[in-house]
Amino acid sequence: MGTDRQNGSLYTNITGKVATVEFGHPASNSFVIEMLERFADEIHKLSDNDTISVIVLKSEGDRAFCGGASFDELVAISNLEEGKVFFSGFAKVINAMRECKKVIVGRVQGKTVGGGVGLAAACDYVFASEAASIRLSELSIGIAPLVIAPAVARKIGTAALCEMSLAPTEWKSAYWAQEKGLFSKVFDDIKELDKELDFFADKLSDYNPDALAEWKAVLWEGTSHWDTLLTERAAITGKLVLSEFTKNALSKFKK
Repeated sequence: MGTDRQNGSLYTNITGKVATVEFGHPASNSFVIEMLERFADEIHKLSDNDTISVIVLKSEGDRAFCGGASFDELVAISNLEEGKVFFSGFAKVINAMRECKKVIVGRVQGKTVGGGVGLAAACDYVFASEAASIRLSELSIGIAPLVIAPAVARKIGTAALCEMSLAPTEWKSAYWAQEKGLFSKVFDDIKELDKELDFFADKLSDYNPDALAEWKAVLWEGTSHWDTLLTERAAITGKLVLSEFTKNALSKFKK
């Protein structure tokens, strides 16, 4: 399912009852809009696939897990509609993961920024490496983590979200993320992580798929309004990105 590298790549591999979805992009595994659309579609498709009961979400390579939104596309936003469409990409992915009938297990092997933190938060269980530090950098470029905030707060609470987002240049360690509830398990090396992750996903996929689906629905209770909420938040972010302040911040950042 790969495309040319500029648009990133997305592959799904099914082994037994476990589907592994792997995304990649040369720019620290960040997401361009087209890739977010494909990603959301893929999660919806797997949700309806009766042959699987667990999804493992991972990114390419052994460095960054996800650099968030594509910087080049962010800089190129020139009107409100483009801004809303761009930030709706992450809204669609988070909502697809939330509505998905399968349990989603995340594999976070490295640094994770912005939308990538939202992605990890939308997983139901997360294996991380010691190198998986996290950062919400949005305020430093003139926007705010509005779209991903509900998903992140659901995992770590408002106080930790506040602490993290108001210090947008500060990295939080993988152990901080585990203590706050974003990561379920942290390993000091990737080899050990992958061994444990495979074992966990296989075991999970042997449980009653109907029980897993019913239980996942309960775990996400009270979030059905996110369909509207996250899209509204995307429109606000789209407006922020067009402000003079943000344009200046982005051009400085680019240099």
